[in-house]
Amino acid sequence: MATLKTNGHGRTIAALCCGAHFVQDGLTSAIYVLLPILAQAFGLSYAQVGLVKAAHTGAMLVLELPSGILSEKLGIRPLLAFGMICAGLGFVSLSYANNIVIIALSLIVAGIGAAFQHAIASSLISATQTGRGRRSALGLYNSAGDGGKLAFTGLFGLAIGAGLGWQNIVVFFGLIAIITGGVIFIILRRLHAGSRESETGIKPKAGSVWMDWGISNRTAFTALIGAIFLDTAVQSGFFIFVTFLVAERDVPTNLAVMAIVATLAGGMFGKAGCGFLAARLGVKTAFALVQGATALVICIILVAPAAIIFLLLPVLGVFLQGSTSITYGAVNDYVRDERKSRGFALIYSLTGLSAIAGPVGFGLIGDHFGLDATMLAMAGVSLLAIVPCNWLQAGEVPVEAG
Repeated sequence: MATLKTNGHGRTIAALCCGAHFVQDGLTSAIYVLLPILAQAFGLSYAQVGLVKAAHTGAMLVLELPSGILSEKLGIRPLLAFGMICAGLGFVSLSYANNIVIIALSLIVAGIGAAFQHAIASSLISATQTGRGRRSALGLYNSAGDGGKLAFTGLFGLAIGAGLGWQNIVVFFGLIAIITGGVIFIILRRLHAGSRESETGIKPKAGSVWMDWGISNRTAFTALIGAIFLDTAVQSGFFIFVTFLVAERDVPTNLAVMAIVATLAGGMFGKAGCGFLAARLGVKTAFALVQGATALVICIILVAPAAIIFLLLPVLGVFLQGSTSITYGAVNDYVRDERKSRGFALIYSLTGLSAIAGPVGFGLIGDHFGLDATMLAMAGVSLLAIVPCNWLQAGEVPVEAG
């Protein structure tokens, strides 16, 4: 395949993309820790909490797909930097929020910024690497996002526990993103990388720019989207409501938010372990085992006391987040090289719908039937996610096909 002309700076570019993922995913996960505090401060219901998170996810969803297509025309460099700076500005403006409307608007700005990261950074890494190097680089990229989630949520929880106001924390996080965006733009410009997608030497095939998505196996790709859709709904819903579940055990909010950190800690190990599991057992079997384990541990957590819950959450995190290594790792198998950018954008965009439906749907269940019913619903959806994977193995193609 044709690769980006980077003058031997592929590792540096991969590191920059990892840095972008670290910060952007860190900001997104920090929202999960922030929402219970905002709910307490502004008297938000479970459904309102879900809607506020949906505002962020919705903005990201709307622009995720256009970001991949725009990168083919404008280049990855300016869009990646724009996304970081925009997300940072959203967090800074959040510090001035005094009602739910301003909270939602600030998170929409942050969501717009978050849209210009996953797809285009994954595409840039794919363009700078080949063969096993590509898979390794994408694996490091995914791990960097997990590191950011753990670092930002952990720092947020510790800062709140130390008595620091949430407004000061979000300003600090926002400034980190703004500075990161500037650094990424400057370094990529010096490396003459990411200025235009045409620099990669990859020439899209003839045909409509909107209709040619480069999908080599539509049945398998559709099944992959279905599995990720349901899996993402559970992940996004659990991270929002686990703090409320722990708080119901008479745990103070500033300690209850550490439940997210505990889950994310397990997720870091899960993404590595579940990728190995998929390589040994295959996608279908590995995904079924992981989803079944997720449902089982969620059910156990429902009847466990607070102290036991904190011990179980890292175990749950292994399965809850480890599943993404099984599913997202297959994207490259079903999209041609010259359409990687929009292929990643398409799957992130479509499955992003579940990150809206999950919090809102589970929030409504929580308001009407309680958190226990919400958690049981999540366990059920985890099991349901196994069904689409029945069509994956039959449709798998070699990694370098296309």
